[in-house]
Amino acid sequence: MSSRSAKLNVRVIFALTLIHFTGDFYNSFVTPLLPVFAERFALTLTEVGLIGGLSRFLAFIVQPNVGYLADRYRTRFFILGGLLIGIVCIPLTGIAPSFLMLLMFVALGSTGSAMFHPSVAGMVYPYAGARLGLAMSIFNMGGTLAFALGPIFIAWYVSRWGLGAMPMMMLPGLVTMIYLYLVVPLPDVERFESSGLLASFKETFGEIWKWIALIWLIMVFRSFVAHVYRTFAPILFVQEGYSLIAVGAMISLFTLAGTLSGILAGYLSDRIGFKKIFYTTYLLSAPALIAVLFTSGLWLYLMIFLAGFFIMATLPLGVTMGQELAPKGRSMVASLMMGFAFGLGGTMTPVAGALADAFSIRSVLAGVALIPVLLVGFVYFLPEFREKALRVGDDRADRI
Repeated sequence: MSSRSAKLNVRVIFALTLIHFTGDFYNSFVTPLLPVFAERFALTLTEVGLIGGLSRFLAFIVQPNVGYLADRYRTRFFILGGLLIGIVCIPLTGIAPSFLMLLMFVALGSTGSAMFHPSVAGMVYPYAGARLGLAMSIFNMGGTLAFALGPIFIAWYVSRWGLGAMPMMMLPGLVTMIYLYLVVPLPDVERFESSGLLASFKETFGEIWKWIALIWLIMVFRSFVAHVYRTFAPILFVQEGYSLIAVGAMISLFTLAGTLSGILAGYLSDRIGFKKIFYTTYLLSAPALIAVLFTSGLWLYLMIFLAGFFIMATLPLGVTMGQELAPKGRSMVASLMMGFAFGLGGTMTPVAGALADAFSIRSVLAGVALIPVLLVGFVYFLPEFREKALRVGDDRADRI
């Protein structure tokens, strides 16, 4: 059984964060290019939603299974193999000859992303020391920073060189793979008494499953809101005359704001707990998201920053809360909060696309913006997890 180190291991946390950054940097290429793909293949908004929903659906299917395997088998296959698949397949979307091939490359790249996420997130816990909230936020920063920088970079790259040059983007990722192969340690594993995915879930979560389920539900709807805005706001703004580079900058700003707020939320969670952070950010998310739809010029960029800052602040906290409650199944917890929730939230994106086809993008985005307010009611039923997590951890230690 793995043990938690007394001090934060900076070298390992950096390597894990670099994996997260590299994989998500490549996966961030798809969303800002949706207007280009839509024009190239004459796609409907429902088909655009299908591209976004497909990658989330694969995360929804793949990550829980990988999380289960990662907690049992001491291997770097999921970490490095999954990363390599994304590095190779996502750039190939630029030379996809048809919509079907585009979906295939997106599907393969998304499967690779789903493979490495739970394994890498599960490795944060034993190297975090007493600063799990901060360490998980730093790790999460790798992904959110990638989604902040990736869109503006690929928008510039494609505007300058064209979609046909995208396969050249494999090279920096392959070089990074060499470094990671040399420095990333083998993950620890846990000794489970049960066998099988469902039995392991029961052993891992036991009496705390209701808390885990409630956290997961909140993470699903948070993810849905963010996915819908990242998928359809670019289409809306291109229709209204903004350039591809401007739209890429908006997506980057939205996610960069989430990077900053995620670190702040993780830092504060180690001191004041979680519920105050959830209340504040969700109540402020709705007006910021709605303001994005009714502002222009420099005010639009400010509102996009605030919207991303508030709606993405709690992204790392779901994993942190779950791992403190169920440290034995930390990869499974990560797969639930980062993959299963992220994936299910994104899988609902085509529904928003169909509604946008029937009504309008602006009206759908306005409706989705109200969801965070409803989530405040769910947050009310969350216990003070830091106190509860410590008590549950002490009880488990006594049983051992």
